Amino acid sequence: MEKIKVLIIDDEPPARNLVKHYLGTFDNIEIAGECENGFEALKAIQEIRPQLIFLDIQMPKITGFELLELISDPPHIIFTTAYDEFAIKAFEMNAVDYLLKPFSASRFQQAVDRAIERISDKPSELQQPVKDLRNQLAEAVVEIDRVVARLGSRIVVIPTDTIYYVEAQDDYVMIYSSQGNHLKEKTMKYFEAHLPKNGFIRIHRSHIVNVSQIVSVDLYGKDTHLVVLKCGAKLKASAEGYKRLRELL
Repeated sequence: MEKIKVLIIDDEPPARNLVKHYLGTFDNIEIAGECENGFEALKAIQEIRPQLIFLDIQMPKITGFELLELISDPPHIIFTTAYDEFAIKAFEMNAVDYLLKPFSASRFQQAVDRAIERISDKPSELQQPVKDLRNQLAEAVVEIDRVVARLGSRIVVIPTDTIYYVEAQDDYVMIYSSQGNHLKEKTMKYFEAHLPKNGFIRIHRSHIVNVSQIVSVDLYGKDTHLVVLKCGAKLKASAEGYKRLRELL
């Protein structure tokens, strides 16, 4: 059997060193690389194509969960985290492995043995638990203050207050902001639930706008209004969207 390629992602050198030390006892593991942040990690995952990654959640720049959003074909993941009740419940619900810091050699062995077994026996099923976890995290109603998007191996962090509007595009959304236009594999329902309630409003099934960007609201036709934004965009508001807009303003 070929060695399993592993990537270690953690911003703390002692934490990475501990994982490397514990992995030294496994003959069938190859440490293919290590990264100290999500920006490096996304590029490394695309280039190395590891079968297993150790992913810290609490990292600067972007978190482990934000990185998870950007990985299109996730490998098997063992999350490493300090205590987080919500995260641990989510992991357990979706049969995703995690190591609670500080973790022992025996607990580490258990997680890696389980990962090796899954990789060896059912490689085609590796992605499903991670995808289920990603869906569950998306359904948690938590207000966001930024959106992480990618273009190839480049990661862009977009603060929500720089967003002009969000537009539905089939199974994706296009985010228009001061940092440019970025496609995101999320739904309009997700952004309607997670963008700040007092700052964003859905004016149409295809558009959510930043209220602070609105210049004027003009009558466009029967039951339709035109919302003009500072960036120059002119977006139609449905009758229901206009009603919500009037209530907010």
